[in-house]
Amino acid sequence: MHSFEYNTREALIQGLSIQAGKLFADLYTTGTAQQSQDSLEAYKSLRRLLPRDESNWGSYDRPHIGHSAAHKATQGITA
Repeated sequence: MHSFEYNTREALIQGLSIQAGKLFADLYTTGTAQQSQDSLEAYKSLRRLLPRDESNWGSYDRPHIGHSAAHKATQGITA
């Protein structure tokens, strides 16, 4: 089981991915298409550094831990 409380590296990556997701949401509406695409690629690269969610072992394409909060950031949802 993974916990951001006990793994500071994963917590840092999660925080950075949320920031990159927020940047993507902003650039998607106010930036250029290239800026939007580049920020999305940065977001995806950060997300790939995190392990997959162990709570859904039967699924072929399990999301990475912290996926819900990170996805909300890409949609401009702050809470």
